[in-house]
Amino acid sequence: MSRTQQAIQEFENTIQEKMRAFEAFLSIPSVSSDPAKKASMLDAANYLKTYFEGIGMDAAQGRPGDALEYTAGTGGAAFIIGPAAESVAVLEGSLSYVTDTPDFWRRPYAHYPSHGQRFTGDPAYFHHITAAAEMILSEMGRQPSDYRFAVFHQPNLKFPQKVAKTLGFTPAQIEAGLLVGLIGNTYAGSSMIGLTAILDIAEPGDRVLIVSFGSGAGSDAISFEVTDRIAHNRDKAPLTRHYIERRKEIDYATYVRYRGKLQTT
Repeated sequence: MSRTQQAIQEFENTIQEKMRAFEAFLSIPSVSSDPAKKASMLDAANYLKTYFEGIGMDAAQGRPGDALEYTAGTGGAAFIIGPAAESVAVLEGSLSYVTDTPDFWRRPYAHYPSHGQRFTGDPAYFHHITAAAEMILSEMGRQPSDYRFAVFHQPNLKFPQKVAKTLGFTPAQIEAGLLVGLIGNTYAGSSMIGLTAILDIAEPGDRVLIVSFGSGAGSDAISFEVTDRIAHNRDKAPLTRHYIERRKEIDYATYVRYRGKLQTT
């Protein structure tokens, strides 16, 4: 059994355990004796068995003048996860790679986080994304050329472009999801927002590789294949580019005031 199959099996076992606990709750006399209450809760349970919501969002933080401020951004993306037959993209496989690499941290009561300067590059970002991407490609028997699109965590423009080149992906494959130059580094929302931009233009049969990164440190690599439902569902919400185009730019002084970085005594 592959790592992906094992993770799926563990997830299904968890859901089954929760459903058994829920069924036990329904057997309590005060609940089972009320048909309307029981029917309503069963409907909710069936919905929860089928659909889940995944959200990735963050607000970048950094002390005034720190390098973290240069690409600071705030944003997020949400996805409804459900049956493959109803999905615009099918999850083909996923893999996680984690090590104990403290490249970024915040001490108790500290107002701003600290980071290891260049240490956040090679031993942290590049090592984990490269390892996760190479492992999932190997496990699935794929090459970078098998994917039309790829999106990597983007703390700045240089890092995802460099890691894409190292892995064998072309600039054209990462262009659609590379948004950090427009919206900044949204940390936990970074790669997921990039995926939304890709799904705005993807066609049935396209494959998408997404590789995230989190300090500490670890990366999740996920492979998707776009389905025929993409054309039907794509226009049900504004495109990611439309959200970006309607933003209002502010100067640094306004940003500092909004984020409460002006400390007075």
